[in-house]
Amino acid sequence: MYDERQLYDSIQHDFPLHPSPYQLVAGAHGLCEHDVLSLLARDLGAGRISRIGAVFAPNVIGASTLGALAVEPAQLDRVAARVSACAAVSHNYARQGHRYNLWSVAGACDRIALDATLAAIAAKTELTPLDLPLEREYHIDLGFSLRGHAAHRRHRMTKTPPRQQLTNDDWRLVAALEAGLPLTPRPYHELALRCRMPLDRLLDRLAQWSDSGVIRRLGVILHHGGFGYTHNAMCVWDVPDGRADALGMRLARMPRVTLCYRRARRLPDWPYNLFAMIHARDAQDLETAMQRFDEQAGLGQVPHAVLVGTRCYKQRGTRYATQQPVHA
Repeated sequence: MYDERQLYDSIQHDFPLHPSPYQLVAGAHGLCEHDVLSLLARDLGAGRISRIGAVFAPNVIGASTLGALAVEPAQLDRVAARVSACAAVSHNYARQGHRYNLWSVAGACDRIALDATLAAIAAKTELTPLDLPLEREYHIDLGFSLRGHAAHRRHRMTKTPPRQQLTNDDWRLVAALEAGLPLTPRPYHELALRCRMPLDRLLDRLAQWSDSGVIRRLGVILHHGGFGYTHNAMCVWDVPDGRADALGMRLARMPRVTLCYRRARRLPDWPYNLFAMIHARDAQDLETAMQRFDEQAGLGQVPHAVLVGTRCYKQRGTRYATQQPVHA
């Protein structure tokens, strides 16, 4: 009997760049290819996984930002629906603990297109969104260990590559990747057909992007709630700019931290510049993780806020190519 958790741990990163990747995965776990494809199809249909695909390093192939709205609680579902309807919005969460209670991630091919998205959100909701662009990342991964160990620690504090100038072929590949790899025995062949690129060149390009850090992670993207990570909190601090990097790198090494980065302040509404996301299996686990911030990182006396996630309205991969004109 195979261990489902072990299988998913093994393919959240470094998914095989091979003409028959599911066959390779199956062989490594003593399974047949049909078993692996059936498992993935089941969990994709049930919403436990988002896709098998690529997570690009932030602001390397496009532009993205974290946005927030201060919404009257009675209007939260209505406003969230309007935000989620924007094609450029990939994540949309309700959080309690601050008057800014609706948080979204938006991405686009460039900053001009991203600004247009923020303007559309403002027009649709009649609210002005906070625009909190990334200034420096200390850890962005969102791979979740299912067997209770730190299998993915090696991916922390990865150096961000320079911004890429993509060709039309590259943009077609990005667009083809955004929906994820198909659940067929030869998924890269289908990807190559979608973007009109020879298979060997496609695999070479994906390998190059993965090796250079343009693709931060290639593998199965889990919906964490479906695997027991049902509690999360966004912790934010107002730290002196000169200390932000040292504190951010310290936080990035701590258990349960899945995201850690520095973002722009927006005074006077938003004074916080250091962010850490925690995902945990229960409320006690969440509380323990937050206590470590005070005890081990010395953040107990720093002005801060804790915004606990209460509802996920939308969660999917960023669609950088949605507004990118790709020519033949």
